[in-house]
Amino acid sequence: MSQLLAVTVLWAFSFSLIGEYLAGSVDSYFAVFTRVLLAALVFLPFLKLSELTHRQKLMLAGLGAVQLGLMYIFFYHSFLYLSVPEVLLFTIITPLYVAMLNDALFRRFTPFHLLCACIAMAGAAIIRFQGVSTNFWTGFFIVQGANICFALGQVGYRKLTSTFETPVPHYRVFGWFYLGALAVALPAFLLFGDSSKLPGTTMQWSVLVWLGVIASGVGYYVWNQGALKVSAGTLAIMNNALIPAGLLVNLLLWQKDTDFARLALGGSIIAGALWLSQHRSNKKSGH
Repeated sequence: MSQLLAVTVLWAFSFSLIGEYLAGSVDSYFAVFTRVLLAALVFLPFLKLSELTHRQKLMLAGLGAVQLGLMYIFFYHSFLYLSVPEVLLFTIITPLYVAMLNDALFRRFTPFHLLCACIAMAGAAIIRFQGVSTNFWTGFFIVQGANICFALGQVGYRKLTSTFETPVPHYRVFGWFYLGALAVALPAFLLFGDSSKLPGTTMQWSVLVWLGVIASGVGYYVWNQGALKVSAGTLAIMNNALIPAGLLVNLLLWQKDTDFARLALGGSIIAGALWLSQHRSNKKSGH
């Protein structure tokens, strides 16, 4: 749980940094490629080729291709149509995807997880429900593509690690995750990237380095490790904790208009759903 909270704080800055410094000025395909490449370089020195079977390596790479590669392509494109608050708003459906995909992969049905996810979605909707721009539908469906990719990667990682016959030091195999993402990001940039829109300032390069090394390299590893230690319901709720955190950062750093009453009410509902899920999980485990 503490790992998910730490990454939530870390990722809260990503929305605003992308929206303020990269969106519209730096080619989105180049931004995705650079971010994934830097993240891969963090973990490749630790990669041990003998730790996993060939099938497990391919599966882990496939998860990286979806959760990181495809998700980033959708995510960065959404900022061309939406403001930072709108992107945050449209991520509220992610918890429902997490709960449903987790049940599907593990061949079970847990109504309680869906209930907690819906409560969190209600809290997030309260925070940012307002008029939307003319690009509503385009931006909405692009963000949903990112949400589904992110959810599938999380629950897929939980499913994959359940097949490990012996304990595996995850930092020794997580390089496959980033190599899979790179296999998507590099061809996408070569085919669709605009080389005339590369970073032109020190700030833009600095943001890309921070996003690649820290937010992606460290963040995704720690997040996926944390995802293994909580229930599917709690994982679903934590996906929405990014919304109030992201809005607070957007307000504090760039002084965007924020309805504090909505933020407090919606944040309280999300926190309540998180507590409910965690309480039930602890009760079932006997804690």
